[in-house]
Amino acid sequence: MRFPVTVHRPRLGPREFTVIRPARPPEHALLVEDDRFLNAYVDRPAAGLIGGLWGLAATSPRALVHVPLRRAGDSGDAGARRLDLVLLHHSLQFAPSRWKELRGRLGAGHRRTVTVCTDRPEIDWEALHHAENRDLFHQHVHAETLFVTGSARAFRETAGHFHDVAAHGPGHTADNRHYCAQLGHGDDSARDIHIEYSDAWAGEAAPR
Repeated sequence: MRFPVTVHRPRLGPREFTVIRPARPPEHALLVEDDRFLNAYVDRPAAGLIGGLWGLAATSPRALVHVPLRRAGDSGDAGARRLDLVLLHHSLQFAPSRWKELRGRLGAGHRRTVTVCTDRPEIDWEALHHAENRDLFHQHVHAETLFVTGSARAFRETAGHFHDVAAHGPGHTADNRHYCAQLGHGDDSARDIHIEYSDAWAGEAAPR
């Protein structure tokens, strides 16, 4: 899978960071937080793009992958909050509390085209439940952004959830059926992300 991105290299103090963003944010995608769940609503192009960016996070351990999903003026539905998304490798040890300042220094960035493998690896489900398993996601919400921190393996094994929704969601929706995937792999404090296919977009309104 090939798609365009912009690469930014902002600095905070003496340290330079690499931030990768899609050249064009997904047009029909929302990430919504309520009291207990994280819900992602996507159409086919958005699901494919986010899956590609998820896979990019697996091969870019020194970068923060930023997916802008909020729109100007978004207020979200009652009781919910719309979020952007940042994917990063745990070895970066980046503090979410610094994100707002870093985001303000991104600038225009440089355009590049990246290639990401979309083959879905076989998952050892039994190993995920071992006490010594370190391939887990950790989540933080800060500055209207969900941070998903994990290992290359965790990102590689879960990118396929988005590709699955992109491939199979349109056919199910045509028959008025719900199609979704549940993205887990988190530690005890992490919430699963419910990824739901939707082609019912009206302007910037969230699917209902």
